[in-house]
Amino acid sequence: MDTFALTLPLAIAAAAPPLIWLFRRSPNLREAVSFTAAALVFLSMLPLAAAVLSGRIPQATLCTLYPGISLSLQADGLSVLFGLIAPFLWGFATSYNIGYMRGLDEHAQTRYYFCFALAIFGAVGVALSATVFTLYLFYELITIFTYPLVAHHQDESAFAGAQKYMTYLMGTSKLFLLPAMILTYVLCGTLDMRVGDIAAGMFPKDADPRLVTLTYFLYIAGLAKAAIIPFHNWLPSAMVAPTPVSALLHAVAVVKAGVFSVSRIMLSGFGVETLTSLNLGLPTAFVASLTILAASVIALTKTDLKARLAYSTVSQLSYVVLGLSLLTPDGIQGGIVHIAVHAFSKITLFFCAGAIYVAAHKKNINDMSGLGRTMPFTFAAFAVASLSMIGAPPVAGFVTKWKLLVGAMEMPAYSTAILLVLLASTLLNVAYFAPVTYSAFFGKAPVGDGSGGGHGGARAGIHEAPLTMLVPLLLTATLSVAIGLFPDTFMLFVKAVAR
Repeated sequence: MDTFALTLPLAIAAAAPPLIWLFRRSPNLREAVSFTAAALVFLSMLPLAAAVLSGRIPQATLCTLYPGISLSLQADGLSVLFGLIAPFLWGFATSYNIGYMRGLDEHAQTRYYFCFALAIFGAVGVALSATVFTLYLFYELITIFTYPLVAHHQDESAFAGAQKYMTYLMGTSKLFLLPAMILTYVLCGTLDMRVGDIAAGMFPKDADPRLVTLTYFLYIAGLAKAAIIPFHNWLPSAMVAPTPVSALLHAVAVVKAGVFSVSRIMLSGFGVETLTSLNLGLPTAFVASLTILAASVIALTKTDLKARLAYSTVSQLSYVVLGLSLLTPDGIQGGIVHIAVHAFSKITLFFCAGAIYVAAHKKNINDMSGLGRTMPFTFAAFAVASLSMIGAPPVAGFVTKWKLLVGAMEMPAYSTAILLVLLASTLLNVAYFAPVTYSAFFGKAPVGDGSGGGHGGARAGIHEAPLTMLVPLLLTATLSVAIGLFPDTFMLFVKAVAR
């Protein structure tokens, strides 16, 4: 029974790409496949969610390649959290894709939807992986099939960005992740993670602590999708992709697979006891804090909206790593819940950036002054999602910040330093998000844009983006508020992990 329940979401996700290709000459049917698959994958995850909430951890071994190396699936609270978010947001992204791709009359749309669906298949596979080997296969699959999406425009800048994307992600996985897997097998005799037991982990008590420490840092460096400095530069470079791809990279599949994998390796691979005994939490917290602050400072210098959002993502992802590195119950919960919080808020921000480009053909923040009076719904959604990134109540980001603050105070040795990092990052978030919204609603529109350079009036010829784009961004913004007001739904799965 567990085998069927675990393989069904993957089977549905795997069926979508060939069907999309089959209906390549019928755009409506092609996109209907994405909608249908997203809904069915989400629904097929619900029985697994019910099992997890009842205290079970469904597991299934599909095949054994070598003793201790198998293709296996499982579902715990962390799996279900990511496994529900990816297909749920896939549905919103599909609606947005229609408005964006058709609105700009983009080429190679079938290839685009085909690769998009395969990336979601990889994300669901990562979510349900029970072994490091299984995780690695799906992790690499995401990299391979998002490359054509990053290079979609097929011009010089697109190929350069895609080359850097592939070099960073494939390079780090081969240089660091594969050696980490080999060392894990040598030390443990297996690649099976201890899912459901975040205390003990998979490494034996008598393992050489120096080798275990080396293995840990190889994993952290090898999982570059988490965009931890210095392995972050692929993410801003990938912004040459169409905006819906940026949303996929930042909110739905790619970076979420990165921080999910880091979470899985830290909790189910090494375990809290091993990380504590080897004092690995502090250096991890230092690197995460450096990433949070440095990326925020760089974001302040960017006037291209997508570039600013890209560095914001680099910063925000490390909240997950920082929370886990605290090794306290509330810190771990804060880190894990930020996977969901960031997904809904960041996809809203990129949806807004794409809507602005489709409706007004603006990318530079300085050119958006006064644009909020013409596109009020888009910029209102942007403001809500920005508040979530800042961590202001009652939006979702407040849940993360609160949990991280409490988690920091549970470790008195370094609580002051962590609190200062959180305070500084919050102020930096305000500094690079607030001016965008303020300028859009209260700034002076440029002379010659239809408003005479004054504070009133609308820009000539500019209006809200098509409903297929506007509705998804409004819904995801609303859901960000709903998560902040009613966080218990996600916290049930988070607490199931940190139990």
